[in-house]
Amino acid sequence: MREIKPAPWDNSSWLEFSSYSNMQGAVGGVDEVGRGALFGPVVAAAVILPVEALSILMSDNIKDSKKLSSSRRTKLAEKITTLALDWRIGYATTAEIDELNILQATLLAMKRAVLKLKVKPELCLIDGNQLVKNLPIPQATIVKGDEISLNIAAASIMAKVWRDDLVQRLALKYPLYDLANNKGYGSQHHLLALQKYGLSPLHRRSFRPCQTILDFRF
Repeated sequence: MREIKPAPWDNSSWLEFSSYSNMQGAVGGVDEVGRGALFGPVVAAAVILPVEALSILMSDNIKDSKKLSSSRRTKLAEKITTLALDWRIGYATTAEIDELNILQATLLAMKRAVLKLKVKPELCLIDGNQLVKNLPIPQATIVKGDEISLNIAAASIMAKVWRDDLVQRLALKYPLYDLANNKGYGSQHHLLALQKYGLSPLHRRSFRPCQTILDFRF
């Protein structure tokens, strides 16, 4: 299917309110988080919102999860959980990232999230410009989709909250890397810790900052 590019929407002109989405069946939004991290899985969420939820979330100023505070994301995630017809998480492990490369692992995480849905959408709106391979559901890519589609914005929030919670728990097991604060991304503290202590089992060895660093023996 064709790629949908951003248009100069105003704040009330989300895709779900445009003529494009005048569809009888459910529309799902799919987004990922953790693609640029050095540690942990890449995580995707698939979210299907009912029509009555759209105006509620729009009035809550839902947007790209990375532009929201942690507390704001958590509150919105709780609301999305209540409002959504269905939502699911899929992820690709560190080992899969190293084996497949990050792009293919990201698409795999997206596919897993969609296939877990109990409510089958008529169309999946995929954030970015890459179609998910072998997805048995019609799909369309949307560059900067979390700024255009409420379903994708909701998926962005659910994926971010789920992954942050996971890394927060993993930080207790791997306390050397300041994961509670950097969420696995390459902060200065994280990079210095890698040089000093080496790699944990959940670091991405295929990523450049990790390639020349020895394993830490946990």
